[in-house]
Amino acid sequence: VKNMLAAFVSRVLRRIAQKSAHRVLVASCNYSNDATFEIKKCDLYLLEEGPPVTAVLTRAEGLKYYRMMLTVRHMELKADQLYKQKFIRGFCHLCDGQEACCVGLEAGIKPSDHVITSYRAHGICYTRGISVRSILSELTGRRGGCAKGKGGSMHMYTKNFYGGNGIVGAQGPLGTGIALACKYKGNDEICLTLYGDGAANQGQIAEAFNMAALWKLPCVFICENNLYGMGTSNVRAAASTDYYKRGSFIPGLKVDGMDILCVREATKFAGDYCRSGKGPIVMELQTYRYHGHSMSDPGVSYRTREEIQDMRSKRDPITLLQDRMVNSKLTTVEELKEIGAEVRKEIDDAAQFATTDPEPHLEELGHHIYSSDPSFEVRGANPWIRFKSIS
Repeated sequence: VKNMLAAFVSRVLRRIAQKSAHRVLVASCNYSNDATFEIKKCDLYLLEEGPPVTAVLTRAEGLKYYRMMLTVRHMELKADQLYKQKFIRGFCHLCDGQEACCVGLEAGIKPSDHVITSYRAHGICYTRGISVRSILSELTGRRGGCAKGKGGSMHMYTKNFYGGNGIVGAQGPLGTGIALACKYKGNDEICLTLYGDGAANQGQIAEAFNMAALWKLPCVFICENNLYGMGTSNVRAAASTDYYKRGSFIPGLKVDGMDILCVREATKFAGDYCRSGKGPIVMELQTYRYHGHSMSDPGVSYRTREEIQDMRSKRDPITLLQDRMVNSKLTTVEELKEIGAEVRKEIDDAAQFATTDPEPHLEELGHHIYSSDPSFEVRGANPWIRFKSIS
């Protein structure tokens, strides 16, 4: 017991010493408070002016964005591992490579604004405020998941976030409806409605464009163009790959989706446009996913390994932000390594919980059908099985 106590005290003192040394190091470093960067100019459609071509990044913002993007990256890699270990079953679509999109979009809106997206939703779930533990637990179907283990990869929700939608393009009309509610309430809120380049060819997206423009709804339609719809290159599936022009009568802009500052500034611009009462706007984020379409897709039968590696080495969003911050003296490589170690520990702890937390009980199958209704019975697979639904 004495040896165990001594070892525990030693670990605590060592951690205190490490934190003290880190504070001294931070204090001794001559960090810049902020820096201004040139960013790629957006291509415009039916717009006279677009987002700025420079962006200011503070040290605090940079560290926050870096931590968030790194968390999303490692969370997706952990999900890949858990899927291969068969802790995660069914559909699972990963977004590693697209971190600048989810983090940049959140940086450009208010917490009170609304977001709805496709089934490639894990990154957006995290930036909207769901913890890594809740996300991974939902993926493994455990009670600690954000949907109590009953939603899985494509159906996660939190305040002002409406999923995760499993049907291709279905979120388009739903996002338009959310924007209608924003206008009806007059609360100066907007809705970001995300979909992929594959879903851009859906008829319901065109219908949503028409209604949103007709009623001048505060909706930002966002096409995450990662170049492939499942295993089909967009040039083989679309007569026009200028997705930002697809609104026809709706203004649009094409954005570098691998640069978080480009995404942030474009999102602010689009949000201001919608809040001004001018109606909807279309944003095309040019991005890239490192994984295949889903975990059942190796991702190398329709594109080469060299293409993926080239994108990783030249356009990786996390590396781009890291280089900017280090070169501008907003941080140091050593500080970013410490953040990386903290992120990996958070992910490992969350994965441990997600694989040991109990699954929901069978009697909870009918719970939460309605948010605030008296309990009632739900028929099971046959008339003799009954579940009680509790809000």
